[in-house]
Amino acid sequence: MTVVGNPRSWSCQWLPILILLLGTGHGPGVEGVTHYKAGDPVILYVNKVGPYHNPQETYHYYQLPVCCPEKIRHKSLSLGEVLDGDRMAESLYEIRFRENVEKRILCHMQLSSAQVEQLRQAIEELYYFEFVVDDLPVRGFVGYMEESGFLPHSHKIGLWTHLDFHLEFHGDRIIFANVSVRDVKPHSLDGLRPDEFLGLTHTYSVRWSETSVERRSDRRRGDDGGFFPRTLEIHWLSIINSMVLVFLLVGFVAVILMRVLRNDLARYNLDEETTSAGSGDDFDQGDNGWKIIHTDVFRFPPYRGLLCAVLGVGAQFLALGTGIIVMALLGMFNVHRHGAINSAAILLYALTCCISGYVSSHFYRQIGGERWVWNIILTTSLFSVPFFLTWSVVNSVHWANGSTQALPATTILLLLTVWLLVGFPLTVIGGIFGKNNASPFDAPCRTKNIAREIPPQPWYKSTVIHMTVGGFLPFSAISVELYYIFATVWGREQYTLYGILFFVFAILLSVGACISIALTYFQLSGEDYRWWWRSVLSVGSTGLFIFLYSVFYYARRSNMSGAVQTVEFFGYSLLTGYVFFLMLGTISFFSSLKFIRYIYVNLKMD
Repeated sequence: MTVVGNPRSWSCQWLPILILLLGTGHGPGVEGVTHYKAGDPVILYVNKVGPYHNPQETYHYYQLPVCCPEKIRHKSLSLGEVLDGDRMAESLYEIRFRENVEKRILCHMQLSSAQVEQLRQAIEELYYFEFVVDDLPVRGFVGYMEESGFLPHSHKIGLWTHLDFHLEFHGDRIIFANVSVRDVKPHSLDGLRPDEFLGLTHTYSVRWSETSVERRSDRRRGDDGGFFPRTLEIHWLSIINSMVLVFLLVGFVAVILMRVLRNDLARYNLDEETTSAGSGDDFDQGDNGWKIIHTDVFRFPPYRGLLCAVLGVGAQFLALGTGIIVMALLGMFNVHRHGAINSAAILLYALTCCISGYVSSHFYRQIGGERWVWNIILTTSLFSVPFFLTWSVVNSVHWANGSTQALPATTILLLLTVWLLVGFPLTVIGGIFGKNNASPFDAPCRTKNIAREIPPQPWYKSTVIHMTVGGFLPFSAISVELYYIFATVWGREQYTLYGILFFVFAILLSVGACISIALTYFQLSGEDYRWWWRSVLSVGSTGLFIFLYSVFYYARRSNMSGAVQTVEFFGYSLLTGYVFFLMLGTISFFSSLKFIRYIYVNLKMD
């Protein structure tokens, strides 16, 4: 549903740049508790409305024909709240601390047929509203819809014109807030003639009750009155599945390192001692042909600048992902609001740009790169350019439909300033330190000037097969957990199992490293020394499996629909797959490099 409305300019002074760097607002997860005296006014802010099954499609509450003050005054919002689509404004509801109200009139309205049709369409699309009382979200449906019978078929639509607010307090603080329509009869919106006006009277009640709970965080998580699903419970199936896979892969790699490689090294070194220097390459290598390519295995790859940029940005996102999970483990995020996570992600992305610049420039100089300025530009553009293009399309769709998810111009300038003043300079500084501190590559084997001819490879050692195997195994380790993450980001679940998430994240990286070592060993055994890019692509292809899973989730596991939600879902799902490609490709490459150095250092050369 497209609701016509003029998006308002939200005041964001340049001071929020400093606030962003210090953690944004009153800090992630820190409860801004207000202390009240009996009779003190409690401000209720109206926030947003939108389809229940499209979490990212939201509109301002006053874009619907509802009770609205003559002059709308908006609340000053933090950056995280703006990014989360919040647009809070003062309402006509008059609530005083610990004073009950029984069916007070909010306003009288005369709705035209067009306004009634707008409400009908919103109710048919299961629009819900979100209010905010003392930083506590209060949610409910706009109206009521009933479908019954086949012959005859009935389709009834009603609007909730009375709301019951239930607030719990402890001492001088509000602990819990909820809204209910349990004992209320909806006002029918059916049978209105085109030239007829509909008269409505909106009312509300307020009931206060004392609770023994002293802090909001002490309430059972997910207990928001049942509007959204309760917090996810621990899913042991996902953990057991991932642990079994990790044990199998680690055992498999251990067998390779301890038995196969030991036999290879013993055989090669024995042949070196018993064979003359000129005939050392004449014995039958069989399937253990990795020794014969020792003069080519450290031959630097093509597009080395792009490879180093991938490794730098991948290392940055590894640090970013670890930082977000650790912050969540430390209780720095409020489960009810996601704005703090958005702010923390922006802060950490800007600060970790130095990691991408350092890793990329350091390795680029090690492998003989000379155009380090171009390498820095490529590194800083590798993620920011695709992200900007994707965001531009998604934001334009939101803006065209009047959604609150469209960022105001001042917020866009703020984010751009943060990147220009923090992110990009840190990338350059990291690149300078990486270039100056780079030591020689110091390969265990000398590389010949003329490359060795690579023998024909069987089909099961092709790049496509390696990408399929290397991407599917890490994906299978997180597939169950991935559903819960998608249900949180793109649904209405509340994810609080950050310890399990950290454990699964570690499992993902471990599986990626193990499968990379195994695939690299098989590739070298076939006398194919082009492992540099292959190691990145093999495990990095997990990002492709994650994107394919997002398509499956959209089609089979969700009820999302409409252009606004669809464009946002697939745009950011594609970016998510790209980020996983960068992260896991980096882990895969450095694991393979460490493994190759190990086996060739322990091999006696001529």
